Amino acid sequence: MKFLQVVLCAALAAFAVQAQAWPDKQVRVVISFTPASATDIVGRIVAAKLSEYWGQPVVAENRSGAGGSLGSNVVAQAAPDGYTLLINSNAHAVNPAIYLKLPYETTKDFTDIAPLSELPNVLVVNGGSRFKTLADLLGYGKANPGKINFGHAGVGSGTHLNTVKLITSAGIDVTQVPFKGTPEVVAAIFNGAVDCYWVPISAGVSNIRAGKLHALAVSTGKRSPLLPDLATTAEAGVKGADFGLWFGLWGPAGMAPELANRINADVRKALADPGVLEKLRNTGNTPLDMSPQEFAKFVRSEIDDYARVTRAAGIKPQ
Repeated sequence: MKFLQVVLCAALAAFAVQAQAWPDKQVRVVISFTPASATDIVGRIVAAKLSEYWGQPVVAENRSGAGGSLGSNVVAQAAPDGYTLLINSNAHAVNPAIYLKLPYETTKDFTDIAPLSELPNVLVVNGGSRFKTLADLLGYGKANPGKINFGHAGVGSGTHLNTVKLITSAGIDVTQVPFKGTPEVVAAIFNGAVDCYWVPISAGVSNIRAGKLHALAVSTGKRSPLLPDLATTAEAGVKGADFGLWFGLWGPAGMAPELANRINADVRKALADPGVLEKLRNTGNTPLDMSPQEFAKFVRSEIDDYARVTRAAGIKPQ
């Protein structure tokens, strides 16, 4: 027994030394969606502040595709030394309900470190679209099943689940068109390839204000301060379609608890920084604050919730 206690104490001491010495080289942060996506915007804001704290480059690397699971897999295969981290959206919790064979096990192959922020999506159409209100769009959808081309940022992405919740709650049939990420969907709206999209507000507000995109509703239960005149889906007549897009930070499984706690503390400090807070709020984001243990519990709750939603919508893992 004494021998085991000595071994355990030695291991804990080694973990503590590792956390104190870390980082002594650049940290790689894999962002699981495309440049200029909502995930990318939040990720780069936080990564820049962490680089200041750590005195080392925090290099953001976009690895998009398969609803964020390609980037997640890169991190799942990495060494658990804190030098390869993942920034993903709630697609991380959606994917187990969407994909039959992920290259990793979501609840076992990652260390849950910290949530970052939450923001609403905005349902948008082309600025010159015939759809001026959510009622216009849904009315057309009910009269013309399958005729609306509804874009989203890949199967398993938050924008995909938001789409599912809307069409299920509204009782309409649409043609869903997956893309790699938000910039690609917005480009498709501009060229007429798709009719509408739940764009994350941070990635769409400039085009909305410029009149290039026309907003029909906001996805969350409350209106956004960035677009205070824009109704929620419930206010526009659709109940049960509320949805918030959230982002988080993960590492590979097996990270030392002291190291995960160290990174968590620095992330929470970054999110409370006045400059970071202003940038997040200017892009429609509300910071989230949890310990690693609270975040792990939250992620598992979200996984269970999304599984229920997809089952109710008749979506089978593929």
